[in-house]
Amino acid sequence: MKVLERVSSFVGSTFAIWVVLFAVLSFLIPSGFTWLVAYITPLLGIIMFGMGLTLSAKDFKEAFKRPKEVAIGVIGQFMIMPLLAFTLVTLLPVSKEVAVGVILVGCCPGGTSSNVMTYLSKGDTALSVSITAVSTILAPFLTPALIYLFASQWLEVSAGTLFVSIVQIVLVPIVLGLIVKALLKDKVEAGVKAIPLVSVIGIVAIVAAVVSVNHEQIAETGLLIFLIVVLHNALGYLIGYWLGKVTKIGAKQQKAVSIEVGMQNSGLGATLAAAHFNPLAAVPSAIFSVWHNISGPIVATIFRKQQEKENKSDIDQSHSA
Repeated sequence: MKVLERVSSFVGSTFAIWVVLFAVLSFLIPSGFTWLVAYITPLLGIIMFGMGLTLSAKDFKEAFKRPKEVAIGVIGQFMIMPLLAFTLVTLLPVSKEVAVGVILVGCCPGGTSSNVMTYLSKGDTALSVSITAVSTILAPFLTPALIYLFASQWLEVSAGTLFVSIVQIVLVPIVLGLIVKALLKDKVEAGVKAIPLVSVIGIVAIVAAVVSVNHEQIAETGLLIFLIVVLHNALGYLIGYWLGKVTKIGAKQQKAVSIEVGMQNSGLGATLAAAHFNPLAAVPSAIFSVWHNISGPIVATIFRKQQEKENKSDIDQSHSA
């Protein structure tokens, strides 16, 4: 079990490398990965079940203890990212499938990667986990409504069908994970240590599947989609941080909100796009998954260095006093 834990920890800490590696491989050798398409939905279900195993009642209690901070993160998540997505695809020349794909990932809740990045940034990890938990529970209601609102002008959107899908592949597995954890308690802890490994394998497989079936379209329009994804992600971090500033929450909480807003559950975006729209609509989510695992550590490092600099300045001032 200790070997599995070490492997899981190593794979989790090198997540970005594996995502990029398999995205490139599936682009160069698409025939080797197209078979994964049939498993996209169950893979995300397994990832969400693992998320349920890592959550606890205190994560939801935290939301009631700090409603203002959690609300700022959740509102920022479901307002800033959809609006940014809609603005970018309206201003830039993209196909209707790509437009819907960008909006779709923008309407998704936060992913568990944001919790890790908040921890690495020395931000408020407990707040980050609570925002992720609350936004994920609200996703079956808000994500379909937002997709319908922003994307129905490009492609036909069935909010009801999307709602059922998100309940099945997000809410049910998370609730099952919470129930299993509540029933088995300490016995689950050993399995929880393997979750980073399972999550990485799942997300890597989803990205590889999407890239493999869209390699021709990616070759044609991938650079523009990549530009949109980078802008979407970067503006999410910046506006999320600004939102924390203007609402006057603490520095650690500002980091958590910034990262929560900027990082999306791209696995959910890819799964919904593949199930309900043209396969090309899943490409923005796949590229987002690759990019945010590169940008996340960069932003976390910037935040951490900023705090270290402030701490050093405070120490120097106290010594001079």
